[in-house]
Amino acid sequence: MTDPDPSPLERILRLRELIDYHSERYHVLDDPEISDAEYDDLVRELSQLEAAHPELVTDDSPTQTVGAAPSSLFASLKHPTPMWSLDNAFSLEELVAWGKRVERILGSAADFYCELKVDGLAVNLVYEKGQLSTAATRGDGRTGEDITPNVRTIVSVPKTLAGADLPDFLEARGEIFMPGKAFEELNESLVAAGIRPFANARNSAAGSLRQKDPSVTAGRQLGLFSHTVGSVSGRRFRKHSEQMQYLIDMGLPVMDHNRAFTELPAAYEFCLHWENHRHDLEFEIDGVVVKVDDLAAREELGYTSKSPRWAIAYKFPPEEKTTKLRNIIVNVGRTGAVTPFALLEPVRLSGATVSQATLHNADEVERKDIRIGDTVLVRRAGEVIPQVIAPIVSKRTGEEKVFTMPTSCPVCGTGLVREGGEAVWRCPNDECPSRGVEELFHFSSRGAMDIEGLGYKAAYQLRDMGFVRDPGDVYALTRDKLLQLPLFGDKKADQLMASIERSKEAGLTRALVAIGIRDVGPPTARLLADEFGSMERIASATVEELTAVEGIGPIVAQRIRDFFQSPRNLGIVRKMAQAGVKLEQEKLETPQGHLSGRSFVLTGSLSRWSRDEAARLIEEAGGKVVAAVSKKTDFVVVGDKPGSKLARAEALGVPLLDEDGLQALLEDAQAAGAGVPIPGPSGARR
Repeated sequence: MTDPDPSPLERILRLRELIDYHSERYHVLDDPEISDAEYDDLVRELSQLEAAHPELVTDDSPTQTVGAAPSSLFASLKHPTPMWSLDNAFSLEELVAWGKRVERILGSAADFYCELKVDGLAVNLVYEKGQLSTAATRGDGRTGEDITPNVRTIVSVPKTLAGADLPDFLEARGEIFMPGKAFEELNESLVAAGIRPFANARNSAAGSLRQKDPSVTAGRQLGLFSHTVGSVSGRRFRKHSEQMQYLIDMGLPVMDHNRAFTELPAAYEFCLHWENHRHDLEFEIDGVVVKVDDLAAREELGYTSKSPRWAIAYKFPPEEKTTKLRNIIVNVGRTGAVTPFALLEPVRLSGATVSQATLHNADEVERKDIRIGDTVLVRRAGEVIPQVIAPIVSKRTGEEKVFTMPTSCPVCGTGLVREGGEAVWRCPNDECPSRGVEELFHFSSRGAMDIEGLGYKAAYQLRDMGFVRDPGDVYALTRDKLLQLPLFGDKKADQLMASIERSKEAGLTRALVAIGIRDVGPPTARLLADEFGSMERIASATVEELTAVEGIGPIVAQRIRDFFQSPRNLGIVRKMAQAGVKLEQEKLETPQGHLSGRSFVLTGSLSRWSRDEAARLIEEAGGKVVAAVSKKTDFVVVGDKPGSKLARAEALGVPLLDEDGLQALLEDAQAAGAGVPIPGPSGARR
């Protein structure tokens, strides 16, 4: 039996063993079994124990060493100067405590330089007489792996330095990474070839660099950001920021998001900004590195056995952790889509306790080889639904079970169907109870009829009592019926009845979104409302009339037509009309703003506005937001993780705008007299 309360020495020895094991899996094998946050927790616990018991500290402790020994797959290469690891700060308090230590040692305030901490593989580049001589991984900080042939294949790594005054010797450090889009494309190609995909972009970058055949690395779309001058001949610098400019002058890529600050609170604000906007980037970051800018001050501050005292990594709250996948069950959505999701052992992630995560579809479960009972890596990025990234195969015991997708609906028993070219299985039964609850929840949601108080619990109870069989029945509800439900008392019933009454004024666009036509979201609903003016005309429109509307393609047109061929759906619309819901577009003057006559398509996630807010601002400035890209489209606004619309825009030569570009157009519209109030900071066009 394990001692439930080990002595400090026993716990220290166990922690060292665990950290060494996981360090090798991360740095050498590129196959970690725990997340970065869980590894950091182990190191932090060991550091605290050693601080409390300094007599137990040894030279070979992970707190006193850097990284891990180089892999035996490559020749070893000694670094001209040591490559240090960084201490971490996980809160404002820890960052401030570091800053106070810096000031105490220096006896004065310091200036700081902040760099985004790219989640990639550290590399040391040596240039001799302007030519790339060697490239090595960090390894144990003094000796790394010789990956020179592979690094030479990376386009963004200059083989010859730029400029006329080249140094005889330059040692430059940086991070090699794989952009998110390239990571997704790589995993798709690996799966197609029957090879297990990478769990994350960092592993894909490291694995791509550690290829015995450099031609494999060449096809992996890797990039480099330089962040440090190790040593250089014939040049002296006063500040780190000067070194960064020197690297730029030499032709080495340096991230343009880096910033210098004269006080630590401003540096912390920089950290918070990127903590909130980390997903705006095309590559992964897991923190911000804060450095003392003055090089003389750095010499005075010095080093510990493994880290410089003049730098610290502010780590963002973890978005990835490992946990146990207890079971896989399926959920039936309002369109009949049957989606598998994971039931997890609860884990704290990004400030929330996560016990469920999406698995997207059956093909994705098979592609990632996710099994019931697996230890899995789970991610929760921002407000996105948690998802299972990958199984930790090395932790399998043999008792894990392969998931089998059901062939019939788990709620109503109807056989599932799968349309050609789709990854999703669907329940085709319009009367499926699960579809009904999801349909009712969507109908009442904020982007649709906005009926406050009609959530999942209320939807279940209303259907269970037989008061609501489809969304149109909402308008036949009475206060007396609501009071028969366990969820409702007098006050709550009155509030819901008032909210139902208000929803009648939502308008045609919201009503179109609410009735749940597949692939008809707010932009397409606006197009239909503007073009046809009433639900009646839309319901009777032919496919040809629908496709004549710019932004509506033949597939969506057919789905609209099919929707209104259903007697059930027509019944819902009829009930809404009889209840007095406004199903006609108000006659408004066409906006004659600065963007009048211009059409826009939105793709990807926007950070400055929601998609609906961006569409509203464009329309108030006279523009039109359409759903599909065509030759007639004037601009495609590209956010984070854009879809196929970006590729189509590039193929058709349609101009692209980022959020700054859209901001500039909207501000031009305001200046030209459109009178549109533009929220958020100003920006320049791309």
